[in-house]
Amino acid sequence: MTDPGAPATVSALYVDPRGCYAGLLGVELWDEKRDARLYAGPWPVVAHPPCTRWCRLAGLVEARWGHKRGEDGGCFAAALESVRRWGGVLEHPAFSDAWAAHDLNKPPTGGCWVNADMLGGWTCYVEQGRYGHRARKGTWLYANVVDLPSLEWGVATGYEVVVSMCGNGIPLDGERGRLTKREASATPREFRDLLLAMARSATKDGKHD
Repeated sequence: MTDPGAPATVSALYVDPRGCYAGLLGVELWDEKRDARLYAGPWPVVAHPPCTRWCRLAGLVEARWGHKRGEDGGCFAAALESVRRWGGVLEHPAFSDAWAAHDLNKPPTGGCWVNADMLGGWTCYVEQGRYGHRARKGTWLYANVVDLPSLEWGVATGYEVVVSMCGNGIPLDGERGRLTKREASATPREFRDLLLAMARSATKDGKHD
């Protein structure tokens, strides 16, 4: 028998099995070994597809090492399809080239939800620094079939570190520190909980079947 007090199940796609989603009640993990591209439902999703082929340094990486921009093995496309099919939310770095490649409208930096496509999707810009990250970590979200919460909008100031060499729109002035790759990619718990709540809202009021 299902526990009526248990949280609705959400599938977390492209996540670290040792990261902030591990061990949570009602969260089904899909890490690299499990291959989230194969996800076939039935739960709403929180998707964190890899971004290295879509970020602002993708062109430099292609020129230097030959890794083609946008060639991520179909990870972003599969994550986008999962959000559209099952409901939920997808997270990617702000200014990701994946938006243009998949005909998604780019959100304004000022902060609000705007229509992303003609398929019912919504998109916005938000900074994870407002949710506990050590850096601003500008982020674009794509959501479908969920409640759209009012977020901590706007561009924050006063951060001493940048997320990566990509910067996510933050000027690289040579005076800022650097985070490790693991620190930069980590999702703050408060932000994680927000994304999970959004995905779980897809199961309410007959939104998700």
